[in-house]
Amino acid sequence: MEAFRFKFQNDFLGEFIMINITLPDGSIKSYEECPTGLDVAKSVSEAFARNCVAMEMDGNAVDLNTKITGDCKVNFITTRDKKALEILRHSAAHVMAEAILRLYKNAKLTIGPVVEDGFYYDIDMEPVSEDDFPKIEAEIKKIIDSKTPFERRLVSKPEAMEFYKGEPYKLELISELADGTISLYKQGDFTDLCRGPHIPHTGFIKAIKLMKVSGAYWRADPKKAQLQRIYGTAFFDKKELKAYLHLLEEARKRDHRKLGAELDLFSFHDEAPGMPFFHPRGMTIWNELIHYWRIEHRAAGYVETKTPILLNRKLWEKSGHWDNYRENMYTTLIDETEYAVKPMNCPGGMLLYDMKTHSYKDLPLRAAEIGLVHRHELSGVLSGLFRVRAFHQDDAHIFMTPDQIENEILGVLRLVDRIYSTFGLGFHLELSTRPEKSIGTDQQWALATEGLRSALNTYGRDYKINEGDGAFYGPKIDIHIKDALGRTWQCGTVQLDMALPERFNLSYIGSDNEKHRPIMIHRVIYGSIERFLGILVEHFAGRFPLWLAPVQIAVLPINDDLVPFAMEVKTALDKAAIRAEVDSRTESLNKKVRDAQLNRIPLILTIGAKEKESGTLSVRTLDGNVKFGISREEFLNRVQKHLRERSPELDIFRNQPPDGL
Repeated sequence: MEAFRFKFQNDFLGEFIMINITLPDGSIKSYEECPTGLDVAKSVSEAFARNCVAMEMDGNAVDLNTKITGDCKVNFITTRDKKALEILRHSAAHVMAEAILRLYKNAKLTIGPVVEDGFYYDIDMEPVSEDDFPKIEAEIKKIIDSKTPFERRLVSKPEAMEFYKGEPYKLELISELADGTISLYKQGDFTDLCRGPHIPHTGFIKAIKLMKVSGAYWRADPKKAQLQRIYGTAFFDKKELKAYLHLLEEARKRDHRKLGAELDLFSFHDEAPGMPFFHPRGMTIWNELIHYWRIEHRAAGYVETKTPILLNRKLWEKSGHWDNYRENMYTTLIDETEYAVKPMNCPGGMLLYDMKTHSYKDLPLRAAEIGLVHRHELSGVLSGLFRVRAFHQDDAHIFMTPDQIENEILGVLRLVDRIYSTFGLGFHLELSTRPEKSIGTDQQWALATEGLRSALNTYGRDYKINEGDGAFYGPKIDIHIKDALGRTWQCGTVQLDMALPERFNLSYIGSDNEKHRPIMIHRVIYGSIERFLGILVEHFAGRFPLWLAPVQIAVLPINDDLVPFAMEVKTALDKAAIRAEVDSRTESLNKKVRDAQLNRIPLILTIGAKEKESGTLSVRTLDGNVKFGISREEFLNRVQKHLRERSPELDIFRNQPPDGL
């Protein structure tokens, strides 16, 4: 690209200095005066500059109006980048705060961070409700329409304290900062304590909506002031806001807590907070999930085990959980000995492995367990099946030799792919490395991390690296599934562990007839079965595929005289291991059909005199297709084929040859 040259004279040295700016494509722009980021963006094109939100100088995000005073690498953050949305939303939090101060003169600001899908601001003010949002949003619109620039100002700590006298929360925050310069951001008459960066001006906010308000204690301390936490979201485009609100509405319709109650699947009770109760229909889905899991694991060479949920303190000290996970464990005293309810299945698996001597010929040993674990979660974070205190993990521990690492990890990833694809779930992978709080040597961590990285590279899918987010005993691959609404959920994980086999002194006899230390994989696929079931409720919106549906077929006689024949049909279905119910109520057929559809029953058989006389069936699928005159044999063949294949299709007639129909 053509170089733009400006003169910048160093007053102290009395000489000209050339500033070289390297752009992401490797090209270099040279300047003889200090340009701003906006100047450089405009040199690319005016259209490009209009879409720039901020920039990175040598990897550090700064405002677009920042003067560039030396050689550096510059990357522009545009409206298409994820970082840009975070900057926009943080700027929107400032705009909302200014609007609230205009309307509520006695309000005192605290902090206003960006969170997933939006932002919030905690404010000490009179109580507000969602009914107040329209007037706040009207004031926000005035600020946005003014296109007021965001201007950064650096002040000393004493100057900041002076500026915020009368603002107790800001003063408290400033007092905790190190001495030196402090960053403030000004937009019009409003100034906030902030390190930035921000959008160039308020007009960049094209769509904003306040979402909800809740109470929050200052610094999460119940002894401190209760604040109003006002949530909002913002986008660069009104269409994006509209799509987001549509997604929220669809998610509300699919809320597993709502559907779980409507479909009679599970419930929660004050007598056991955070510990779900599964009803008969919920247990049907549960058992189908476990049955399918067992089929896939047997085929993949796993054996199944079971370990106790209560183990004594010495075991947890040996495993490292007592020192690293104690605050999340439930404990009790038995015969003057301290015990803990297991939060993980791993230590029990170590004891089972150590029951006998193993040869290298026995490895890999893949031992799976559907283990009930308990973890103490704070009551405020409990959320339906998504965050509970008691849950089942579809755990497995794979003991192997060092040269088997890559093949075993690949085997797990391929098993993950098979299982998730059955539910129509896509996924992406993330590699999480050593956290600050961990056990094991540097050498063990390096070997384990490289083993995971090598397997991921061989597997051939893109993956992200999360530095410092591994388990305390080893690095891991986190598997994030994507549901029908495009939301992601972290369910599966693959963790490579060299520390626990050493702590438990596990060994195998190698080909040299000497003892060697096995390497171990911890892995889950469903993760928490409870949570996975909740995800499936929302993924399918309660319209489960035939093989998972609690009731697969509703048999609806059109009058009382036909109930005996309907029961005969049900008996035939029972013998074929198909879950069916007869609706023998004295209701109209339309009412029965409607109720079956509300209960998301995949197939509806309507039984009238014609069906009884001909011995055929009238079949209605959940998506509204109706077939008449289907023979029982044909119907059973189609249903059983659908079940064998675990087809995700709601219509048993779709994508199948007519078979003489």
